[in-house]
Amino acid sequence: MDFFKILELVGGLALFLYGLDVMGDGLKKISGSKLKNVLGKLTSNKFKGFLLGFVVTAAIQSSSATTVMLIGFVNSGIMRVGQTISIIMGANIGTTVTGWILSLSAVSGESFIIRLIQPSSFIPILAAVGIIMIMTAKKDRKKYLGSILIGFSVLMYGMQAMSGAMSVLKESQSFSKLLVMFSNPVMGIISGALLTAILQSSSASIGILQALSQSGLIPISTALPIILGQNIGDCVTPLISSVNGNTDAKRVSVACFYIKLIRVIIFAAVFYSLNALFDFSIMKTNASPFNIALIHTTFNIITVAVLMPFCSWVEKLAIITVKGSKSKHEKEVFDSLDERFLSIPSFAVEKSRELVCEMARITRESLVESTSLIEKYDKNIAEKILMSENEVDKFEDKISSYLVKLSGKELSAADNREVTELLHCIGDIERISDHAVNILQVAEEIDEKEIKFSDEAVHDIRVISDAVCEVICLATEALIKENLAVAKKVEPLEQVIDKLKFMIKAKHIERLKDGDCTVEDGFTLSDLLVNYERVSDHCSNIAVCLLEGANDSFETHEYLNNVKHNGENDFFDLYDDYKKKYTLN
Repeated sequence: MDFFKILELVGGLALFLYGLDVMGDGLKKISGSKLKNVLGKLTSNKFKGFLLGFVVTAAIQSSSATTVMLIGFVNSGIMRVGQTISIIMGANIGTTVTGWILSLSAVSGESFIIRLIQPSSFIPILAAVGIIMIMTAKKDRKKYLGSILIGFSVLMYGMQAMSGAMSVLKESQSFSKLLVMFSNPVMGIISGALLTAILQSSSASIGILQALSQSGLIPISTALPIILGQNIGDCVTPLISSVNGNTDAKRVSVACFYIKLIRVIIFAAVFYSLNALFDFSIMKTNASPFNIALIHTTFNIITVAVLMPFCSWVEKLAIITVKGSKSKHEKEVFDSLDERFLSIPSFAVEKSRELVCEMARITRESLVESTSLIEKYDKNIAEKILMSENEVDKFEDKISSYLVKLSGKELSAADNREVTELLHCIGDIERISDHAVNILQVAEEIDEKEIKFSDEAVHDIRVISDAVCEVICLATEALIKENLAVAKKVEPLEQVIDKLKFMIKAKHIERLKDGDCTVEDGFTLSDLLVNYERVSDHCSNIAVCLLEGANDSFETHEYLNNVKHNGENDFFDLYDDYKKKYTLN
C-alpha cells in the first residue's frame, strides 16, 4: 500500500466516523422529544424492557449511548439496577441495525433496481435532498432529518473510500500473513475489543471490518472472533461514564460488561468446540459486509435469548462485584441533573424544568408563610423559611450551572427557548425567596418591638398580603403547568398591588398627621410594602417570560408597554376585577 492509498484510507475512515457521528446526532435530536418520555418509563417487565432497549438503540444507532443514559437514570434514582438489565440486552440487538445499513456498500449487479440501491447511485440523491432540507426547512424536525441524510451520505462515501483503498491489499503477502494471526480466536477477540475500545463505537468498528472484508482477504474464521471482541470493547464507554456515579450506577456498567463478556464466552466455547468436532467449511470462506452483518445479528440474538432468563442473576453478580448498600439509592434532589443526560438535550431540559418547578413550589410556600407571620410570629415557621431560602439558593446554583452547560450543546429551537426561559425564571424565583426572608425579618421586628398597628393599618396589610399571596400562586401555577392563560392574570394583579402600596402609604401619612400612627411604625410598614411590591414585580417577570417565550421573544419591557397601553390579553377587564377584589375601603 503506497502513501496515497494510505491517505485515501485515512480520509475514508475520517469521513466514515464523522458521518456516523452526524447521523447519530440527528437521530437523537429527531427522536429526543419522544426519548424523554420513553426512556423515563419504569418497567418491571423484562420483555418490555428488552423491546424498549431494542427500539431506542435502533433509533439512535448506539448501544453505548443507551447504556450511558441508563447509568444516568439509575444514578438519579429514576430507575433501579434490575430494570436496566433487559434494556441493555435489547440494546445489544438494536445496535446490529447499523451493520445491515452498511452492508449496502457491497450490493452489486447490472439491473436497474440493483444499481439504484447501490450507494454510488443513492448517496448523491440523499446528499442533495439532505442539504436542501437543511438550507430551506423552517422546522427543526426537517432540518434534523436533513442532517441524518447528510450524515448517512458522508458515512457511506467514507465506507466506499476505505474499501477502495483496501482493495490493493489483495496483492499484499505481509497483510495476508497478518490476518492469519487474527484467525486465532483469542487474538481475534482481543484485537476486536481493543479496536472498539479505542473508537468507543461497535458500529464504527463493524463498519471498518465490513470495509476491510471487501478486499476479499478476510475469511470468516478471522472475522468471527473480531466481531465477538467488538462486543466486549463496546462496554468501555459505559464503564468510563460510571466512574463518578454512585454505587448503583457503577453496578449498571459492570452488569453491561458481564452481559457482553458472558455472552462471548458462552458463544465462543460452544461454537469453537463444535467447530473442532465438525470442522465447519464456512469458516474458510471469505467474509463480506453482508455475512458480517448476519454473523453480528445472529450472535446477539442467540446469546441474548440464552441469557434473558437469567437477568436477576446478572444483577446479583453486579451487586456482589460492586460492594455497597443493597440496591438502595440515597436520592439527592439534584441527582437528576446528571451530565450524562446532556447527550439527549430534550431530556436534560425536562429534568431541569422539574427542578425549577420544585424550586418555585418551595418559594411559594415560604412567601405565603412569611406573610402569615406579620400578624402572629412563629419561631418554628421562621426557621423553616430560613432553611427553605438556603435550599432555594442551592437550587439556583445547581440548576443555573447545569443550564449553562446545556446551552453549550446543539439545541433545537424549542429546547433553546426553554433553557432561556428557565434561566430567566430561576433568578426571579430566588429573589422572591430572599424577599420572603425580608418579610420574615419585618415580622420579627414587629414581634420584638411589640409594634401595634392601628385597626385600619392591619386591615390594609391583610388586603395587600392576600393580593401578594395570590400573585405568587398565579405565577408559580403558570410556570409549573405551563399555563399561559394563568400567566396573563399576573400583570393586572401586579398593577393593583403597586397601586395598593401607594394608597397604603398615603393613608399612613394621614394617620401620622392625626396621631394614630408613629414614625417608627411607618418605617416598618414601608419595609413590608417595598418587599411586597418587589415580590409582585418578580412574579410579573416570570409571567411575562412565559408569555414572551411562547412567541420566541423575551422583550419584557416591550410586552408590558403593549399590555398597559393597548389593553392586550383583556388587561383592563382583569385589572378592574382585581381592583374590586382588593379594595382598602
